[in-house]
Amino acid sequence: MRVLIATDTYYPDVNGASYFSQRLAAGHARRGHQIFVMAPARTLKDNISPHNGVTIYGISSVKIPFYPNFRASPLLFTQRAIKKHVREIQPDIIHIQNHFMIGKAVAQAAQELDIPIIGTNHFMPENLVHYLHLPRPAEKKLNEFGWHDFSQVYRHLDAVTTVTKTAAELIENLGLEKDVIPISCGIDLERFNPRNSGVYLKEKYGIPKSRSIILYVGRLDREKRIELIMGALPQIVENVDAHLTLAGTGKLRAEFEHIAEEMGIRDRVTFTGFVPDEDLPNLYRMADLFVIAGIAELQSIVTMEAMASGLPVIAVDAVALPELVHDGENGYLFPDGDSQMLAQRAITVLSSPALRTAMGQKSLDIIQAHDIQKTLDKYEALYRQIIAEHVCDSELRTGK
Repeated sequence: MRVLIATDTYYPDVNGASYFSQRLAAGHARRGHQIFVMAPARTLKDNISPHNGVTIYGISSVKIPFYPNFRASPLLFTQRAIKKHVREIQPDIIHIQNHFMIGKAVAQAAQELDIPIIGTNHFMPENLVHYLHLPRPAEKKLNEFGWHDFSQVYRHLDAVTTVTKTAAELIENLGLEKDVIPISCGIDLERFNPRNSGVYLKEKYGIPKSRSIILYVGRLDREKRIELIMGALPQIVENVDAHLTLAGTGKLRAEFEHIAEEMGIRDRVTFTGFVPDEDLPNLYRMADLFVIAGIAELQSIVTMEAMASGLPVIAVDAVALPELVHDGENGYLFPDGDSQMLAQRAITVLSSPALRTAMGQKSLDIIQAHDIQKTLDKYEALYRQIIAEHVCDSELRTGK
């Protein structure tokens, strides 16, 4: 098959939608399909380049002032070129990952050129709107507009998928009037596994070797609620010899470092900054416990990576995280905003090696259902189904 994956965020962007798109594209390419990706270029000019067996069409883009490290391709300047590229590629099917600029333009081109198209939703407006620092009523209105804009694009697609059952129900409750198919983002169980070793990373980042390590991986931004994790740390270290490692980049790093200083826990927190891709699987294996507090997670790839590495997980009881973290089995859930409960749960896990081992094994059991190969199988089958249905519809329309 010739498949075009269109997305407004791709390598080297650091976020779940970007990672999913990269793994989906590379996975299908390894299976022998011709895969094309359309995404923002890192420059003002269009370009074409290879990456991991995939042909990437970079679309002219500009930096987004309020969303650091991201770029956008304004439709006023790029829509005509996008349609031209779609015509050049001649895909059998198109798979968009969002409804923003490139996703919207490609969806429109698919309609005009009569190409079957499906879309996956990774979108929650709450992950974007907070960067604008608007009053709460204005944020609410903008969130509503974001969902409306999403529906205007996705209601015209041949099929809609998203990453969890919770996310599917959320979209259906918005009145999309289309069945939404839950398909996990998937995780590479060959790459993320308990056989990895992160001992060398403790030395690399100056992380104490004798302490129990609590790990967070992801952006250091407001919606990730990292201040809740830091707020639990004083209570945790009163009971166990623990150390918090925050791995990732974000514009709030300096603020979180200042908070750690003010709380008197700076010597108990390590900020690694960006972790190279080759180190990431080993990073999880240097930890004893993974923690996530963000309340806008439609699935959470980092939580799946932690589980595949055999870690117990403490997660906020919000959105789709309970689909991964089964309270009392492979970790614990805590109510949003409750640093004290987070601390108590962490103390329970870190105080018992036997419990930690049992919960880590349960994480490994649960994550088997999210093997990336199963995700690729499901998308291959869906592509073939949509293509076949499109051919039948075309024949009916033309009377063949």
